[in-house]
Amino acid sequence: MDSRLHIIAGFKEGESYVKDLYVSLPFRVVSVGQRKSDNKLYQMVMSSSPGILDGDRYHLNVELEKGASLQLQSQSYQRLFNMKDKAVQELNVKMEENTSFAYVPHPVVPHEDSNFESRANIHVGKNSQIIISEIITCGRKHYGEVFKLKRFQNLMQIYHKNKLVIKDNVVIQPDLFPINCIGNLEQYTHQGNLIFYSTKENVDKNSLIETIVELATEHRDEMEAGVSAIEENGFVVRALGHGGELMYNFFLRVQEILWSLE
Repeated sequence: MDSRLHIIAGFKEGESYVKDLYVSLPFRVVSVGQRKSDNKLYQMVMSSSPGILDGDRYHLNVELEKGASLQLQSQSYQRLFNMKDKAVQELNVKMEENTSFAYVPHPVVPHEDSNFESRANIHVGKNSQIIISEIITCGRKHYGEVFKLKRFQNLMQIYHKNKLVIKDNVVIQPDLFPINCIGNLEQYTHQGNLIFYSTKENVDKNSLIETIVELATEHRDEMEAGVSAIEENGFVVRALGHGGELMYNFFLRVQEILWSLE
């Protein structure tokens, strides 16, 4: 199935709003920010499909006009079903100046013989920030499907002034790269990445990193996490563990800290 989602977040009279929205099956987008008082936009992406199927092509386009703040949320875990060929997802985000965008979705569950390729191209404007993450599980562990997928790839590229500032490429292909070897996941079954990048001048990157590292120590018996600073205002949080829910909730707390930055 060739499926599309296109959302434009506008900004008017101090408030972010849905300026335009187009979806095709199986997508649906609903507002979830009715109880928020910060005048930012909160939208949940829902799907009538049980997961991503063989041959699916997902095209997601997000635009933020000057001044807009948009937080996208997911409905549930994203399942990647058995595939003879593969499925593809492309995310394109265009952010004008003075914008904020956050997308911290639920974990991905690759079933046996799934083959999934995801690409994200994000253009960040002046005085703006982005928070985006992914969590990959080993599959249906209780069904004995521990890393029985064919291949998983997520390539994320973030640009500012048409210059590539962050490139993160996650590839899992068990027949070529043994998962449990040294330097890979070793004894862990779940991995997560969260990227924060800001073009604002008043961001105290070091203080934020210290806060997140301290937050991660609360879960050191269940999860390992580290933070790598990038040259500009930003960093990458990487986590390893044995459960998706703990990691997801940790990323939500990190998002909450970063989302409140002005």
